[in-house]
Amino acid sequence: MDDHANGDLPASGDALAADLDALAARITPAGSANVALYREMLATVARMAQADRSRWDAKIMLQTLRELERAFAMLARFRHRRKVTVFGSARTQPGHPVYALARELGSTLARHDLMVITGAGGGIMAAAHEGAGRDNSLGFNITLPFEQSANAVMKGSDNLLSFHFFFLRKLFFVKEADALVLCPGGFGTLDEALEVITLIQTGKSPLVPVILLDEPNGTFWQGLLDYIQQNLDSNGYILSSDMNLMRLVHDAESAAQEIDRFYANFHSSRWLKDQFVVRMRHALNEAALARLNLQFSDLCKHGDIQQQRTGDERIDGPELCELPRLLFAFSGRNAGRLRELLDVINQPEHWLS
Repeated sequence: MDDHANGDLPASGDALAADLDALAARITPAGSANVALYREMLATVARMAQADRSRWDAKIMLQTLRELERAFAMLARFRHRRKVTVFGSARTQPGHPVYALARELGSTLARHDLMVITGAGGGIMAAAHEGAGRDNSLGFNITLPFEQSANAVMKGSDNLLSFHFFFLRKLFFVKEADALVLCPGGFGTLDEALEVITLIQTGKSPLVPVILLDEPNGTFWQGLLDYIQQNLDSNGYILSSDMNLMRLVHDAESAAQEIDRFYANFHSSRWLKDQFVVRMRHALNEAALARLNLQFSDLCKHGDIQQQRTGDERIDGPELCELPRLLFAFSGRNAGRLRELLDVINQPEHWLS
């Protein structure tokens, strides 16, 4: 095991540690809460340099940091807009009904003030961007050894990011998504669908709407849901409530309405030490809070679900501290049941007027 895996520099590096402290303080804006984090980033690079890792390892580190920083900088422009990642086959042709459905999806999401993220390629990706238009689209392209061109909507756009590493591209597909819509596709689409569900199920990704979109009377996603029900759920390989993490719809407006309903009252969530925090736009009335404690006591490791009218500006920042929130010791083991809880708090009859 690496002697410095715990984040410390070697004893002989006391002077370097002081230099890193000073550098982090000097390059970070005054009052930033992130000084300690930037100092640890600098220390990580220093440890790598001290160990003089292989050139290949150093290039991976450099490319990763560059791509992350560039992506953060570009996406900061859109941090106040909700975004929807759309997955689907790059091979779907313009004459196919699902292509038309994806184009209508893009148009509908834009009308609901949602930005559309795709891999910026052809097929479903091109269709969704055609519908949304360039101003409402983000493209996360991948750089390949052979020519890889963005679709006509995204080519030359300031809203286009090109990634060298697939894993970073996939990270941003999920990180930036306030919802995900999956259209029919091949191995890649199935991989993305199951990975997203796994990340949410295991708590490695925040709970967001995952919508399976197919043409009317289409059987692509229904067949997968039937397989999961018959072979995973019935054998106990998943919890029955995990089926709540996916919603099947057959038209673009239904997909957009699913997203709107999810955020009708729910705003966001986070962990605060051992407490799970659900931020809301509207506080709940007493009857609704009592219902949550009766109906969802199984989600609490101990204690019950508490409501606070405001948060802590030091923790949440000025934009989020005024939001009411629920706090409870969530076991983290049943994301499907958590989705059921969010469905309850999103019902207007449960809000304080």
